[in-house]
Amino acid sequence: MTAPVLLTAGMALAFCAVHLFVGKLRFLDVAPRSRWLSFAGGVAVGYVFLHVMPEIGAHGGDFASATGWSVPAAEAAVYTLALAGLVLFYGIEQALERSRGTRMEQEGRDRPHHSVFWLHIAASALLVFIIGYLLNHREDDSVAGIALFFTAMVLHFVTADYGTRADHPEIYDSRGRWVLVVATLGGWLTGLGVELPELAIGCLFAFVGGAIVLVVLKEELPTDRESAFQPFLLGIVLYSVLVLGEVAVVGWE
Repeated sequence: MTAPVLLTAGMALAFCAVHLFVGKLRFLDVAPRSRWLSFAGGVAVGYVFLHVMPEIGAHGGDFASATGWSVPAAEAAVYTLALAGLVLFYGIEQALERSRGTRMEQEGRDRPHHSVFWLHIAASALLVFIIGYLLNHREDDSVAGIALFFTAMVLHFVTADYGTRADHPEIYDSRGRWVLVVATLGGWLTGLGVELPELAIGCLFAFVGGAIVLVVLKEELPTDRESAFQPFLLGIVLYSVLVLGEVAVVGWE
């Protein structure tokens, strides 16, 4: 299913604006951690558990039909992709921390090595490419559905890009953000010309869901972040209300 092209084009450009200008959002650079970042993280987690995970479960049946496996085995395979997304980004975060620590000891600079940071940018570019593609290929192509997807993703990008830029602002501002812009627009353009089978769409959703969970929890859980639980919870609650409201409306139709 596809959403209106002009609508998704505007959303892709909004994603690009976050990549380009997250460093200009000075109100996020506060200690303790900005409540807006915690709120955005809560919305993204709400999206994963109320939208992505149910869709992954629904695609388990398609996977079973395509492979001939039992439904439980097929669902396990699809959820393994979500785990893969989480593990990939966890591994990269660990590499960033080790690289930063090594460089601090050797050079006195609180920055990861360039090669490790570019690995992070490459993984992030893969994620935003997929999300850009999914703008044009979603199971729920209603206005409400695409609006909920956009809201969750644009707030997720604020959290993710802020964290990425914090690792190495010099590289991010000079080149890294432009790589993310190209990946976003590339994903959106690919979505216009390439329509994958529903099975593949389900796999992409699974991978994205696992990656988002890791990125958000990485930003929120460490004690040195001094994150705020109340805005995080508020983001989850407000997004849940919107999702449940959409479900109720659809159920009455």
